Amino acid sequence: MSKKLIAGITLILAVIFSSEIQAQNFSGIDKSPADIVYYRIERSSPPLIKVVYGRPMLKGRSVGKDLAPFGEVWRTGANEATEIRFYQNVSIGGKAVPAGTYSLFTIPGEKEWTIIINKDLDVWGAFSYNEANDVLRFNVPSGSGDKSLEAFSIAFEPAENGANMLLGWDKLRVAVPITIL
Repeated sequence: MSKKLIAGITLILAVIFSSEIQAQNFSGIDKSPADIVYYRIERSSPPLIKVVYGRPMLKGRSVGKDLAPFGEVWRTGANEATEIRFYQNVSIGGKAVPAGTYSLFTIPGEKEWTIIINKDLDVWGAFSYNEANDVLRFNVPSGSGDKSLEAFSIAFEPAENGANMLLGWDKLRVAVPITIL
């Protein structure tokens, strides 16, 4: 074969394969985007807690009925079950929890929520939730805020010896006290 023929075949193959690469389809933006929230004592200090979760939107639906139904185990967000990582040992609901990564499930209620820290990781929703793998389970009161939140949100506020993890959606508010040990 001549060098010109080899160069021509190489050029044709390069064009064919490069057009296939450009034709790849990528998925669009998730309807419930993922978010990460950290708790740090100071902006420049290392994190003490990290939460990775999906942020579902209300879109005219109601919490407790259409979304996060009262009395049912919920993934505490959208898509994959919410994961919480403690970089140090903590106490939640008066029970010690070793540093590590866990799933965060909840059972929403009108007046209180059950908070569940579970050993299972990388699970979709609460479909395979296994109570036998709970590290702890306790109840916290639910309240309300003045501002309606369209997207489910998790935030932290400093508290004595730790933080309150705040869950908010629509006007619903839940505070989960976490003590750093």
